[in-house]
Amino acid sequence: MARNSYAVACAWILVASDGGSAAVATFVAIVSLTELLVSPIAGWLSDRFPRKAVFIVAEILRTVGSLALISTNLPWMIFSSAVLFAACDRVALTASQAMIPSAGAHLKPDVSNSSSFFCMQVGGLIAAGLVGTVLHIFSAHAAFTMIAAAFLVSIICMGFVSGAHSRPRTSDGIPTQRLSVDAHLVHLACIYALLYGGGTLVSILGAGLIFDEFGGNALDFGQLESAWSVGSIIGAVLLIPVARYAKRSVLLIIVLLFVAILFGSLKVSPLLVALLTFAVLGSLYNLGRVAVEVTLQAAVPQSALGRAKGIFHCAGVSMGLAIFGTISLSAGQLNPSTMFLLYGCVMLAATGALVSLRPKP
Repeated sequence: MARNSYAVACAWILVASDGGSAAVATFVAIVSLTELLVSPIAGWLSDRFPRKAVFIVAEILRTVGSLALISTNLPWMIFSSAVLFAACDRVALTASQAMIPSAGAHLKPDVSNSSSFFCMQVGGLIAAGLVGTVLHIFSAHAAFTMIAAAFLVSIICMGFVSGAHSRPRTSDGIPTQRLSVDAHLVHLACIYALLYGGGTLVSILGAGLIFDEFGGNALDFGQLESAWSVGSIIGAVLLIPVARYAKRSVLLIIVLLFVAILFGSLKVSPLLVALLTFAVLGSLYNLGRVAVEVTLQAAVPQSALGRAKGIFHCAGVSMGLAIFGTISLSAGQLNPSTMFLLYGCVMLAATGALVSLRPKP
């Protein structure tokens, strides 16, 4: 709830303060640059120190940062806060996701990962609907108070996690294993980067699409975020019945193809159809992300999982930065739906390359 509420609130405040999609792109660029620098460090921290403690420290910092935003919602303050939130978000997510194989050792990998993503997206759905309402009826100050409270609850919840499940394997006397980066891992990282880039595009252009092309308000933007979150929940659940295909690249290729087509369809979609499209996009996006997680965890030792996640996220953030650069250069020349169409074309071309260069089993 907290992390999604922060992103939604900041995006809408920047758009509504006449910053437009360019201001949101700047915000996402700051987040992306910070994550690019922090991802390898977050992976190392998650493999070196108790993951539970790493997570809690990151959440404490985000709670304090949320409280600091209550006093003001000036754009420059939001840009400054993005550095702290991005760094802590990457550390917290890397640590918590690296805990999944041990915390869910009694479950199948597809079930434990799907459950984790399901809970995360339920929180995102609640946030999407709630923060739009709070911004529309109350104020940004009320929204950031809610965000701080959610981070605090997150800390309390992590306090109930067994310490035995929150430590990297190295702390149990097992030596750190080397992370081998082979062709299969590179192929999987490229798929992750394309999916991550699509999610970044939604974060940058979602508010602008509603505000500029549909003339909507904060409630409409909340509906778009809600549609994305509902789809993401469905995507997390869908992996369980198709788990047998999770480690087959054909599933991920199909996901990429459909995401590309749906991005292109936004160019000619009315608002209601666009909301439905974002629900389907969220479903495919999360299905692909969970499938990547399951495949990665099967291919990498637990003691090296944090570093692998760091490398994958660097690949995704690099794609996000490329998208940001394109949007910045085309500011004022292309509308959001056209940018979605262009990225859909890029995804189609990249998917074709991935198929032709797919490594042998």
